[in-house]
Amino acid sequence: MKVSLGVLSLLAALVGVSSFVSLVVAIATDFWYIIDASRLEASRNGTDALSSHSGLWRTCRVRSECYPLINPFWHENANITDSHRQLLYMHGTFVILMPLSLILMIFGGMTGFISILARAYLLLLMTGLLFLFGALVTLTGISVYIAYSAAAFKEAACLLRSKDLLVEIDIRFGWSLALVWISFVTELLTGAVFLLAARVVGLKRRCEQVL
Repeated sequence: MKVSLGVLSLLAALVGVSSFVSLVVAIATDFWYIIDASRLEASRNGTDALSSHSGLWRTCRVRSECYPLINPFWHENANITDSHRQLLYMHGTFVILMPLSLILMIFGGMTGFISILARAYLLLLMTGLLFLFGALVTLTGISVYIAYSAAAFKEAACLLRSKDLLVEIDIRFGWSLALVWISFVTELLTGAVFLLAARVVGLKRRCEQVL
């Protein structure tokens, strides 16, 4: 089955835009990590809003305002524990990786547009590898965030020293993180499509040289 460069170009554009939009929305929203404490609030007659949802930059309480997370890049002189310092390092890592993946996608989109118009084999190949590298950056960011969330939960459990409270709290990842997973998969597909387009252009050139 032969696949034309036009079909591959359209497919690369669709999955590439989907990946970019998904990551932009994920970075801009605050539903990466959700803490549902409605049962605990009910047992306390709902006097305090304990439920919250957080993103990369801030935490928001239900029926209350949002407040920014601690700046992970300005804590060297702060009087904090080693475990808290490690959490800040992890926070700083995925805060850098996610926008970096976005920047790589922007460059990939520019080079991809030019390479398709020029039908340039090497540029198509480079664009495919750039998107695959961006997908790897996104996956690393997701992995660090999940590890960060697990470490933060462990730290909170040590501070609370009460398993009864944790039973009444529902903690889960939110739809913002699901969007990052979608972005990762579509970014991976975009890279694969560009590599396939490079192969199509390369085979076409070889046929032309033979003829």
